[in-house]
Amino acid sequence: MDTRFLGIPELVDVPSVAVVVDVMRAYTVAAWAFGQGAEKIVLAESLDEALALKARHPDWMALKDGPPAPGFDMVNSPGLLRSADLGGRTVVQKTTAGTVGALAVKEASLVLCAGFVVAEATARVLRTRESDGVTFVVTGEDGQADEDLACAQYIARRATEAATDAAGFVRRATESRAAAELAQGVRRGVHADDVALCLEADRFPFAMVATLEDSLMVLRPQVVPDLPAHPAG
Repeated sequence: MDTRFLGIPELVDVPSVAVVVDVMRAYTVAAWAFGQGAEKIVLAESLDEALALKARHPDWMALKDGPPAPGFDMVNSPGLLRSADLGGRTVVQKTTAGTVGALAVKEASLVLCAGFVVAEATARVLRTRESDGVTFVVTGEDGQADEDLACAQYIARRATEAATDAAGFVRRATESRAAAELAQGVRRGVHADDVALCLEADRFPFAMVATLEDSLMVLRPQVVPDLPAHPAG
């Protein structure tokens, strides 16, 4: 399997298969939202669009980076989200990097969104599809975020070598700038458990597939058979 690891600014063509990686924290949060029962996640272009979508659909919930803000129900923190009851709900998500990366490749034939928590499920989808080429979109720090690159490389390796161990890749992510900023409270809207939750490899038994639905980029879980689930909590 041919692989490319590109930052968002480096995307100059439409890939056939794209895996958009945001470990800290967009796609860890998305996975937790599905784990807590959400039906789908709409990836918004802007904060204004997120609020407009919620205004048109009052039963939807809106989520953003940073501290709480008027009109938004949640912030981009797995530690804060994991106690929410999202059964059957639609979540609108807008983040600084993760949602931007998915929207940048929305024309790809397959778009998977991932963090460590869904890495094995994502790798299994790639193995099943037997794609010749996969573009990994490393969303953080214009493609330089080591936690995202480590996760992308783990998924890529796992897609071709099923026995690949996560430990070394997770260790790199633990030492990343994003992990330090979350742990030190540099970023806003943070729970003390966020770093640990973001680095929990293969927690959920589903991959996350984004597709265009009525002009909106919509993320849904795709359960991978025979992959054990860890209890949420």
